[in-house]
Amino acid sequence: MFALVNTRPAHAPGILGRLTAHHASFISSEFHYRKGTEIYGENEPAEYVYQVVSGAVRSYKLLSDGRRQIGAFHLVGDIFGLENDETHRFTAEAIVDTNVRLTKRVCLERVARVDPAIAHNLLIMTNSNLRHAEDHMLLLGRKTALERVAAFLLEMDRRLTGVDVVALPMCRRDIADYLGLTLETVSRALSKLHAFGALNFLGSNQREIMLVDRDQIARLNA
Repeated sequence: MFALVNTRPAHAPGILGRLTAHHASFISSEFHYRKGTEIYGENEPAEYVYQVVSGAVRSYKLLSDGRRQIGAFHLVGDIFGLENDETHRFTAEAIVDTNVRLTKRVCLERVARVDPAIAHNLLIMTNSNLRHAEDHMLLLGRKTALERVAAFLLEMDRRLTGVDVVALPMCRRDIADYLGLTLETVSRALSKLHAFGALNFLGSNQREIMLVDRDQIARLNA
């Protein structure tokens, strides 16, 4: 279930916020999605572009045998749903209670044609998404389970804003489906890193992770 929060909010972060503030014709709306709610589905028309205001979103495909492959996690400030085609290639779903800003794709494209700064930002974002897809493909195809988990922790450490502690919004099942592993394999890899002294767990659900030895984790990722 989702609910409209507001329209043309002044506190918007990132590129959509700047557009709302500086282009009078640019309109964006903010919606609240409860945990587990679908934001858009695979093969649905890609009419809107989305930005995470709070919370987190996962993009995934269901394979023919029923397995789920998560392609990306979208965190606060991230833009997602900007497609090259007319339909979405993945399903997007709120991982936790999440606020998302959305605007019409045609509106964003129109502004980009007359605003070089916005066009440049979109190009940077597209290149970043492509680089992430390439890195993810390499991770799935060439790295061991322990190396995949190490790479994931370093990615989250880089992208999340917590100091010294990586507070993961996603569960281990999500991590497993992102890394192409089983839930049990992810748990074993995290336990190994803990035994090596590379990390500590905080809290009862162990989603808050303190990276004690980033160098050791980085060596595994390399």
